[in-house]
Amino acid sequence: MPFTDKDTTVRIARARAARLTVPAARHAEFPSTVLRADPLALLARQDSGRVPELLPLRYTRLAASPLAYFRGAALPAAADLAATPRTGFAVQACGDAQLANFGLFAAQGRRLVFDFADFDETLRAPWEWDVKRLAASFEVTGREIGHPAAQRRRTVLAAVESYRLAMHDFARRTPLELFFAPPDPRTLRTVAAHRLGPAGRRAADPFRHTEIRDGAVKLAARAPWALAAGRIGGDSDPETLADRLCSVLRRYRRTLGPARRAMLDRYRLADAARTVPGPAGSGARCWVALLVRTDTGDPLLLQLKEARPSVLQECTGASTLDSPGRRVVTGQRLIQAAGDVFLGWARSPGFDGPARDFHVRRLRHDRSCGDIATMTPDVLRANARLCGWTVAKAHARTGDALAIAAYLGSGSGFAEAVREFSIACADQNERDHAALRRAIRLGRVAAAGS
Repeated sequence: MPFTDKDTTVRIARARAARLTVPAARHAEFPSTVLRADPLALLARQDSGRVPELLPLRYTRLAASPLAYFRGAALPAAADLAATPRTGFAVQACGDAQLANFGLFAAQGRRLVFDFADFDETLRAPWEWDVKRLAASFEVTGREIGHPAAQRRRTVLAAVESYRLAMHDFARRTPLELFFAPPDPRTLRTVAAHRLGPAGRRAADPFRHTEIRDGAVKLAARAPWALAAGRIGGDSDPETLADRLCSVLRRYRRTLGPARRAMLDRYRLADAARTVPGPAGSGARCWVALLVRTDTGDPLLLQLKEARPSVLQECTGASTLDSPGRRVVTGQRLIQAAGDVFLGWARSPGFDGPARDFHVRRLRHDRSCGDIATMTPDVLRANARLCGWTVAKAHARTGDALAIAAYLGSGSGFAEAVREFSIACADQNERDHAALRRAIRLGRVAAAGS
C-alpha cells in the first residue's frame, strides 16, 4: 500500500523534530577520552573464542599502521559511535562501512558492480553510524597516503555530500526504481580504471587457484590466502577435517532454495584450506572449500567464515535472528546490490570445540580494492562519492529515505559536522594505534615476532 499525503507529512514532521533535538552541528561531537572505554580492553574481549594461534598475527596486523588499526578496530569504533547523538531513524547498517569494505565485482552479463564486500557486522542501527565510519575512513586513508589537509577535507565532504544528494534522489523513487538504480557511470569508470588492472582481471579466473596433484584437482599450494590443513591447532587430521567441513556444507545446503541446491548438488568437495581474514576478522575460523563439478571438474570456491555477534549488538540490542550466520546472510541480502547465488549459513555442533556458526558465500577473486598507496586525491575522492552513494542506496532500501533526506536538508551543515567528527576520530585512532604499539613493546600484548 503506497504512502498517503498524511503519511508523508508525518514522516517529514518526525525528521524536522529530530533536527530540533539533534541539530546537524552536534554530529561533530566525538566522545572525550575520559568517557571512552579502553580500546585495548575491547579488542582483548574479542579474543575469546578465536583461534589462539592466530591472535598474535591479529595484533601484528593491527599494529602495522594507523590505517590497519582503523580497519581492525570495529568494536572500539562502534563504542565511540554509540556515545554520539542519534537521530532516531534506523536502517540495515553495514556496521563497518569503510573504504576497505567495498569492492568491484563482475555481475551477470560481465557488468561491473561496486558494492559492499564485507557484512560481518551488519545489523539494524542508526543510519548516521555508517556515514561517520565511512567519512572517518577517508580521513584516515588520506593521512596514510600523505594527502594534504585541504584535499582530505574535500574527500570527506565528497563522501557525505554524495550520501545526502543520493538520499534526496532515492526519496523520490519507487521501491522498484530504487532497487535497480545505477551509480554515476563517470565516477564508476574513474574508480574502475584505478582498481582494475591486468592483475585484477586475471584474479577472476578460479582455475588460477587450483592445480593437479596426485591426479586430482586441489587448491594451489602457492595461493597466498591459503594455509594447509594441519598447520594450526584444532585442524586435527585431514580426514576428520574433511568430515567436519562436509557437515557444515550439508547444514548450509538446507538454507538454499531448491534451484540453488540443485546447482550445489552438481559439485563435490575436493579440497579445503584455512585462510586468515583481514585485521578485523583475524583469529576467526575461516576456510576455503574447493568444490569440483562431478562431470567436468570445473572448480567452485566457497568461503566458510565463522560468524560472530555484531560489534553493534551491545549498542543497539541483540539481533532477533537465531544465529550470527543467519544475521550476516539476511543483512547481506538486504543491502547488497548484486546477490550471491551461493549465499547461506550453517550452525555446526562441535566443529572446533563448541558449536560454531558460519556464513558461506562464493569466494570472489574478481573483487578489487586497488592499491590505496597510489590513489591520487581525485581517485580517492571518486571512491568517496561512490561509497557514499552505495551506503545511501542500502539505507534507502531498508529505512525511511524521505525522513533521512528531510533531516539532512539542502545545506552542507551535516557534511561539515561529520568532517569535524572524522578529524577527531582520526586523531584518536592515531593515539589508540600508538597505545597498541606501546603495549606490544612492553609485552602486555603478544604479537607475532614480538
